[in-house]
Amino acid sequence: MNVIYLLGRIAFVVIFIVSGATKLMDIGATASMIGAKVILPAQLSGLAEQLQNALGMTVPQMMAVASGVIELAGGLMIAANIGTRVAAFILILFTAAATFYFHDFWNMAGDARLDNLVHAQKNLSIIGALLVFFVLGPWRPAMGYEEPEVVAPPAPRF
Repeated sequence: MNVIYLLGRIAFVVIFIVSGATKLMDIGATASMIGAKVILPAQLSGLAEQLQNALGMTVPQMMAVASGVIELAGGLMIAANIGTRVAAFILILFTAAATFYFHDFWNMAGDARLDNLVHAQKNLSIIGALLVFFVLGPWRPAMGYEEPEVVAPPAPRF
């Protein structure tokens, strides 16, 4: 049972590991995609400028690196069952944000709407599985619930 559970964990997080690695291998393309969809609020412009000056990267490039690291590290953490709850929680937030910004089917029509609706539903399913990992945490099948031994009460002594 433990092997099947481990294979399930790994099969589930492959999507995050591959996606994160792909983002990190082509930060320019990822940054272009992010820059076209995500706009920072005006209140964060001062902080964004400071970060750009300190790191020598644009905000979309920083977001591309961060998203790649979140996906790759989160996927590996869940696969290895290390910090599972933290990784699942962060990936829940990441997946919800990605769905909101990149699969906004409610603003689309025609084939694009249908395609992005399918992606949003896929992401909702992924969030559901991440919620299960968040609840289970480091649980392993061998740590399952066992019925307590029933001991008969002692016979009364007169």
